Amino acid sequence: MKFIFAIISAIAISFTHAEESVDATSTVILTEQGVENLGIQTIKTQKTSFEQTVFAIGHIRPIPNKHAVISTRFSGRVVQTPPIVGDIVSKDETLLRVESRQPGSPPPVIDIKSPMSGVITESHVTLGQPVEPAQELMDIVDLKQVWAVASVPESQASKLKIGTKAHIKVISLGDEEFEGKLIRMGSEANHESGTLEAIFLLENPKLKLRPKMRTEFSIVLSERNDVISIPREALQGDLANPYVFVKHFDLPNAFVKCPVVVGERNDRLVEIKSGITRFDEVVTHGAYSLGFAQGGGISLKEALDAAHGHEHNEDGSELTSAQKAAQLAEVNGMQDNASWSSPLVLFLIISNAVTLLLLLIVTLKKSRHAE
Repeated sequence: MKFIFAIISAIAISFTHAEESVDATSTVILTEQGVENLGIQTIKTQKTSFEQTVFAIGHIRPIPNKHAVISTRFSGRVVQTPPIVGDIVSKDETLLRVESRQPGSPPPVIDIKSPMSGVITESHVTLGQPVEPAQELMDIVDLKQVWAVASVPESQASKLKIGTKAHIKVISLGDEEFEGKLIRMGSEANHESGTLEAIFLLENPKLKLRPKMRTEFSIVLSERNDVISIPREALQGDLANPYVFVKHFDLPNAFVKCPVVVGERNDRLVEIKSGITRFDEVVTHGAYSLGFAQGGGISLKEALDAAHGHEHNEDGSELTSAQKAAQLAEVNGMQDNASWSSPLVLFLIISNAVTLLLLLIVTLKKSRHAE
């Protein structure tokens, strides 16, 4: 009867707790500390405007008509310490004081003022140095706007139009990104590299951008709307077997490895054609480390048991009715065995046996005396 009752109970439990099975081989479960140690960060997949881009390298260049060269109209000697390269000067600010060689006692001293606001990019003069009219003393460049000049492959140049935008990173400034607009193309191609210059105008109010800084360009050729895409760092695997890690919808600190089919890529995003939906939460930072984090301290069985309040198999699958019935029968059998092997029961059995033995001995002695 107990066995039949166990089977009926197991069937009832299987209907009550039916749920989606989880593949143990593709699921990584971490402790809270493990998540922190790996720096796991996630982002919700969503439909975005996806840009088709072309990559190029280049440099920062000052705008030619915003450059001034400082010189004198007379011979003389510098009598005041001049500003140095990198100093920011204002229009009409005194840059040099030059003692003229014209007769006089003392000789006349003439101030050389800045014709524009800007940054001193070159200086060829020091205190006490003789100067002549034909001599270039220093260069001043207005850097509030600059050119970012990209070397674009000739095969891509025809796709660029005036007004085309570009995402521009300056190598020496880290991950900071600037937005530029194409204002003109170069006058001739470089036959050695097979490239043509594309000139983008950049605003530079904080004067972070300086001439000759190396740059990387992601030039936007076209855009498509409502494309499911993820950050590039979220995509793992190789070209033949790409995958992402998706946060499990139910289990805490659990991440599922999902193979995906990818489309186009740009400097920031990867188009996902299938494998995940826009409702999934994808791991970005820490995704690479998750691939080596199998067995993070909690088994899939333990996580599912804790989350759902009932037992699972080691591979995370649901217990079948037969398995649940066998477990209940085993538990009941263990309880029955435990009832016979408990200390109190054993004591009573032994005590009764001894009492019966003593009674038997007494009975035998009485029967002999009677004879």
